[in-house]
Amino acid sequence: MRLWCVILSTLASLASYGQEVTFRTDARLVVLNVSVFDQDGKIVRDLPVSAFRVYENGEPQTISTFRQEDVPISLGLIIDNSASMIDKRDRVASAALAMVKASNPQDEVFIINFNEKAVLAKEFTNNIKDLENALRNLDAKGETGMRDALLLGIEHLRHRAHKDKKVLVVVTDGEDNSSVETPAHLAEVAQQNDVIVYAVGLLGAEEPESAARAKKQLIELTQQTGGRAWFPNDVAEIANITPGIAHEIRNQYILAYTPSNLAADGSFRKIRVNVDRPGVLVRTRTGYYAPK
Repeated sequence: MRLWCVILSTLASLASYGQEVTFRTDARLVVLNVSVFDQDGKIVRDLPVSAFRVYENGEPQTISTFRQEDVPISLGLIIDNSASMIDKRDRVASAALAMVKASNPQDEVFIINFNEKAVLAKEFTNNIKDLENALRNLDAKGETGMRDALLLGIEHLRHRAHKDKKVLVVVTDGEDNSSVETPAHLAEVAQQNDVIVYAVGLLGAEEPESAARAKKQLIELTQQTGGRAWFPNDVAEIANITPGIAHEIRNQYILAYTPSNLAADGSFRKIRVNVDRPGVLVRTRTGYYAPK
């Protein structure tokens, strides 16, 4: 039912702009959320479909769906609750709440707190007061199991989300030192479930080598899923970052195509999106796994 709602909404949106679209109801439709920025880091809006080129494993693909629309999302806030967060939690809670307030009012949001264990602190809701209470009710202690918490967030999106666009935002202040989940498998699961991951790493108090490892892992994960990572020097800077994440999410292009290679071989297919505009930066997920 949700798929047909997306189809009808897409066709109606395109019709309103007078654009012609060929839509194929193939179950193998690959959907991409694409962010485009200019050289100053500002979002580039109102590009036509003719400006976009999509490649899968280097082969050009035919775009069958195209729109730029503020669609409601299913959002998970994954908040570090380890002992080192005790003096940062108020600012982090305020910043997370600011992101929710800057997001689409129809978004559904859940919260996971984590130290060495991940706990669902708030089930999906769009009630600001309930979210604020959950964000403020943090008891910082323990170590850092970020990857396990993100995996729990992906699983919660897979089983409980009501929106087709799915996003996780993780805020952490240290290197993961207690997860069972590996970086490679986490990225694979995120890509299999079409989850975009954004991250804020408050790594200023970490030892340089530990901070470097944490930064590398967060950059790789966010780039692979089509999100991005920030590493502010001061926790106060997070107040400007989180509303910007909401702004980006609400201004993405949605592209879809049926792959020319329909082999159900379970292989990873690399995706590249080019935009025919000088100096722009394009961000989307780096690929997907074909069904088996």
